[in-house]
Amino acid sequence: MSNYFRKLPDFEYVSRLPDAKISDYITVKNIFKKNELRPDIFDDATVFTEYQIKGDDRPDNVAFEVYEDSSLDWLVLLCNNILNIQTEWPLLQNDFDRFLLDKYAIFDTTQYTSAYNYLYSGIHHYETKKITDSSGVVIVPEGLQVASDYSITYWDETVQGYVVQTDVPNPITNYEYEMDIENRKRNIRILKDIYLGIVRDDMKELMSYKKGSSQYVTRTLKRGENILIGTSRCYWSNWNWWSRLKVWCKCTTTFTFILKFFIYATLSRSLSENILETLL
Repeated sequence: MSNYFRKLPDFEYVSRLPDAKISDYITVKNIFKKNELRPDIFDDATVFTEYQIKGDDRPDNVAFEVYEDSSLDWLVLLCNNILNIQTEWPLLQNDFDRFLLDKYAIFDTTQYTSAYNYLYSGIHHYETKKITDSSGVVIVPEGLQVASDYSITYWDETVQGYVVQTDVPNPITNYEYEMDIENRKRNIRILKDIYLGIVRDDMKELMSYKKGSSQYVTRTLKRGENILIGTSRCYWSNWNWWSRLKVWCKCTTTFTFILKFFIYATLSRSLSENILETLL
């Protein structure tokens, strides 16, 4: 994914580092810029081919096998709208085993001899078997989640009577349940290589800034407004020199003390108090 992040445009924001100057900026990648396939491509099934992830293959492995370019791993994820690779991509076998142990492992020897047996033999839920009547008509489809004691009674036209079916539930173990989820993640779609040029051009356009914003610098760079500089300029430009002196005196304790001392030392007490009241 490093190749993908290199394509993101830059953004400069005001530095808040202790030793930074008021005009210093820090450059970062704009991670809020998101690439996406055009709707006319993403919704067109004919531009994709079906693919099944093998073993512990990562997105870069798939990209290399399909496009002979591992840096296109971002495209593999983009085609399948995968945002979180930790939960939406098949786990590595070691990670999958660790996940099962963390989620299901128990050591209650009164019911199971070991955590291993519980993982593979513990019942997660029950699903229906496919039930048909004598004519082959499906009465209960396969794969419906039901209770362990689920049964069904139906009318069979061939035998002209009611049939009671009690062996409908099929136990699904913890391992089977989790493995089914992982296997479904393995079925992805891959963009046909003849459309790579279009997607690359679209990405270049999406990752470019447009003129019109006060933050615009170039097609690959925006700069945040420096509030400190802007506020300072606006603040001082609307004040005359006497007002600035008053603000400075109020903000600088040492200077105020010196000013008071100077006035008291050179003028009468009453006149000094009037001047100080005007200044401060």
